Amino acid sequence: MPRISEVAASLGLLLLIGVISVDGLVKEGDYQNSLYQQNLESNSATGATASFPFLMPNVSPQTPDLYLCTPIKVDPTTTYYIVGFNPNATMNTAHHMLLYGCGEPGTSKTTWNCGEMNRASQEESASPCGPHSNSQIVYAWARDAQKLNLPEGVGFKVGKNSPIKYLVLQVHYAHIDKFRDGSTDDSGVFLDYTEEPRKKLAGTLLLGTDGQIPAMKTEHLETACEVNEQKVLHPFAYRVHTHGLGKVVSGYRVRTNSEGEQEWLQLGKRDPLTPQMFYNTSNTDPIIEGDKIAVRCTMQSTRHRTTKIGPTNEDEMCNFYLMYYVDHGETLNMKFCFSQGAPYYFWSNPDSGLHNIPHIEASTL
Repeated sequence: MPRISEVAASLGLLLLIGVISVDGLVKEGDYQNSLYQQNLESNSATGATASFPFLMPNVSPQTPDLYLCTPIKVDPTTTYYIVGFNPNATMNTAHHMLLYGCGEPGTSKTTWNCGEMNRASQEESASPCGPHSNSQIVYAWARDAQKLNLPEGVGFKVGKNSPIKYLVLQVHYAHIDKFRDGSTDDSGVFLDYTEEPRKKLAGTLLLGTDGQIPAMKTEHLETACEVNEQKVLHPFAYRVHTHGLGKVVSGYRVRTNSEGEQEWLQLGKRDPLTPQMFYNTSNTDPIIEGDKIAVRCTMQSTRHRTTKIGPTNEDEMCNFYLMYYVDHGETLNMKFCFSQGAPYYFWSNPDSGLHNIPHIEASTL
């Protein structure tokens, strides 16, 4: 994999990061990503796109199922627009990666344990973003997904005039055998960005569930949320994520017509054990105030035990990421939508507000 030193000439963001060691959690290699500056006047004048390598600083995880975070501070005097994501990772090393947009990072450390749901570790941990700051997921990757380019004219706004003042990279290291000899890792993502203003601002809505899957059973984990903001969303990409028991994940826009019937429009449907990249949505029809977004994960267990939702490879997850843009104004204030999941929450519950539910089977992929 490329090292930061090989691509330092392409840097454009002003990064201010304190170098603080993490004792016990990881063995750190040379930390090269401490401070970079580059004159952006030529890029700004031409509207050119540059690339920034946001990579783990040569870490060597020593704890299985470790979630590790590292931050960068975006230049607060300039507004940038991220227009593409080029992953620098393989599934043999990283189980998955998330890129958070934060008002403040979870700590002032260079790297930290950010496995919020995993309290088994004795290491001190913190969330990716500070407890009282803006927090949203910008991008996600798993299973050798390829590069994502946003549609023409669309970008994620960061820096000045944006609540995103820091970007935090989270990498889940499910297995650590390859690091026992002292090897290090620089998994991460190359961010394509520009200073040229974008009228179409991108956002990512994460839908997911809590819950559990019974032993030797097929279970549906479901969630739904209503858009209650006066904004028009243009969906363009989706990504699904489960661990090993996932068979299919599907997402829908649900709209009530003039006759009072709910019409279900598929946004995306995918086998989660294929590359977990962002795919084009099945439909790009707008999502408006009053619409619901509904997600189902079909899980099939061959285990002789109950499997709960959780962070480790022995647990499960049910996630659907919907990427969208707005033509004017800011993106949704709602960044996350989660339900209790099975056995407590289902679309068919009387209080879910859902009806006319389509018959959805994994075999229809």
